[in-house]
Amino acid sequence: MASKTRRWKQTVTLLAFVFPALLFYAVFLLASAFGGIWYSFTDWNGLNPIYKWVGFGNYIEALTGDPVFLNSVGFTLKYVVCIVVFQNLIALGLAILIESRGRGKAWFRTIFFMPNMMSMIIGGFMWLFIFTKVLPYIAEHTLLHALDQSWIGDPRFSFIAIMIVSLWGGAGYLMVIYLAALQGVPQSLKEAAAIDGAGSFQTLRNITLPMIYPAITIGLFVTLNSSFKAFDVIYALTGGGPGRATQVLALNIYEEAFKMSNRFGYASAKAMILFLFVFLVTLIQLWVMKKREVEV
Repeated sequence: MASKTRRWKQTVTLLAFVFPALLFYAVFLLASAFGGIWYSFTDWNGLNPIYKWVGFGNYIEALTGDPVFLNSVGFTLKYVVCIVVFQNLIALGLAILIESRGRGKAWFRTIFFMPNMMSMIIGGFMWLFIFTKVLPYIAEHTLLHALDQSWIGDPRFSFIAIMIVSLWGGAGYLMVIYLAALQGVPQSLKEAAAIDGAGSFQTLRNITLPMIYPAITIGLFVTLNSSFKAFDVIYALTGGGPGRATQVLALNIYEEAFKMSNRFGYASAKAMILFLFVFLVTLIQLWVMKKREVEV
């Protein structure tokens, strides 16, 4: 009886500590999320208290009659693939390079992680100044004439500019994850591989990578989710331009709801399409990676 009373008191105490955060989460996140689902089936403009129920009309229009939205889907997929591949490769490469150093690891960790501590809106405006002012100046006064490009006005170079800023801002966070995983690889396994005649690349491929596979799963999960929801870098750097050549889904939804037509219900339907797509892709990715972890 006493043990049951003690457990009940512990449960009540735990709930008392959790309740404020849970209430805050429910009011400001869950309520707005369910509200967005409801409004996605209406023609609400965000201000008028009177609106009509349109069913799946918003979803049908977005998927069949909105070429701007479909173009943003294509650009977003292109951006996601590049970010997932290059950001994980760069982060893993930096982690391996830093872990192999005998001294100065703390300095390198700090230097590469620092961009992640900065707001990407500020980082985007800073890089906008670099692309429009600094690089043309360097090209004019040096032999590096290739730097003088229309980094923001040309869709080909604007995508490269977006990738540079995104990789600069996100690789450091993944690097810390991979560093923690690399430090958990037993040194004895590496020494045994070296005794057996394995080279650095063979040790990396056959021992290190299989041992850090859970970290790779986390890295892919993080980059998939963040890249699908990319907004701040592109908003600060190109604004979706030139024209709408670099408009991602989040920026398209933002413009639909608040800047272009104030079609809040239609924008909510687009947001739900984005959510369902990210949810499906994430489930597939986790299933594939977890299956691969078991095989390894």
